[in-house]
Amino acid sequence: MKLKNKRILIIGGTSGFGKELALQCLQQGSYVSVIGRSNTHLKEFIATNMQHLSGVVLDATEQRQLADFFANHRAFDHIVSTLGGTMSGGFLDNSLVEFRKVIDDKFFANLQLAQLAVSQLNKGGSLTFTSGTGGHPSTASGAIVGNHAINLLVKGLAVEVAPEQKRINAVAPTWTVTGLWRDLSPAELQQQEKTVAASIPLERTAKIAEVASAYLYLIMNDFMTGQIINVDGGVSAL
Repeated sequence: MKLKNKRILIIGGTSGFGKELALQCLQQGSYVSVIGRSNTHLKEFIATNMQHLSGVVLDATEQRQLADFFANHRAFDHIVSTLGGTMSGGFLDNSLVEFRKVIDDKFFANLQLAQLAVSQLNKGGSLTFTSGTGGHPSTASGAIVGNHAINLLVKGLAVEVAPEQKRINAVAPTWTVTGLWRDLSPAELQQQEKTVAASIPLERTAKIAEVASAYLYLIMNDFMTGQIINVDGGVSAL
């Protein structure tokens, strides 16, 4: 599929994987809309890439804000979501409140998005989520539950929307240096990257562009649906 003049929405598109994907889509000649939470990040991104790029600041986990957005925009050809957070600690080391929040942010926020967004996809369009690989249930329990829930969502939705000729997929990266870890100091981030790299068969972490290219592939391949692409340097093979 050619992406020239296609309308693409990226939720979480002002930093990390979403921002890089937006740039790759713009290079393909697409019209790209991004949703972010940071007005500063959005203004900086829009200012440097004015042509064919637009954006809005809102909380995409809030149903009313998201519904209002779709009500005021024409249908999209492709929608990508990077919604979701992270969690450390096992099943006994976190409160139920913390568990519910990470699963809400990962699974229920994306389920809500799907219920609102599928009708806003043009025929032949796609919705791509973000899952994840790596970690161990005893040290990353909530995040793993959320990722498995996304994988189930992808497979179920793919069958539901196939008669409408719409596609559902997900990209599953492992730990990658992005803005998600902005609360770590440079030294802490470097040490975390070194520790993670030692557990990856390719002995390094991913580049943001490598992960973003998987989203682009899923958007462009019209025969891909119900699939989760692991971009993890071999972690999922262990």
